[in-house]
Amino acid sequence: MSHMRYCCLMAVDRDHVLRSAAALLTRRSTATMDEVARAAGISRATLHRHFAGRDALVRALEDLGIAECEAALEAARPDEGPAADAVRRLVRAFEPSAGLLAFLYSENQLFEGEQQNQGWARIDARLAALFRRGQENGEFRIDLSPVWLTEALYGLLASGAWAVSEGRVARNDFTHMIVELLLGGATRREGS
Repeated sequence: MSHMRYCCLMAVDRDHVLRSAAALLTRRSTATMDEVARAAGISRATLHRHFAGRDALVRALEDLGIAECEAALEAARPDEGPAADAVRRLVRAFEPSAGLLAFLYSENQLFEGEQQNQGWARIDARLAALFRRGQENGEFRIDLSPVWLTEALYGLLASGAWAVSEGRVARNDFTHMIVELLLGGATRREGS
């Protein structure tokens, strides 16, 4: 087997392991590394060769989550058209990754200290810019900061993902519920 083909197989295996881990951890955030290995159909030793421990696995899932968020942002075209329409497109684009985002959102160590991944800052800046644009063009309230609206969006995405995974909310309602609650609260009213 050529070196190039071997490297590609390893990358596919790692991606499979990450996606299996993400699927399991979004349903059960306390799953053990043994359970993650079983879910991926590999041995604990193979899992350990890919990820030295839970922290390394969570960091790799963070990289995956950031990549998926950045792809969703590109697909949603947040700089085009009315800001409210851009928010709708954005929530729809985030939906496939919402479970992973909900898991990452609960992993406090990812958002503390100097080791915070700069990808989150890039995503935060783009989301805040969208909310700021909505405020500047009169669509959104100006008494709620763009930073707060960004945090509220993350919270609603995580809550929506948990509600869908627990069967309390229909998957088809995910985008509608989040957009309507967020924009209903963010919409500018007379005098605000």
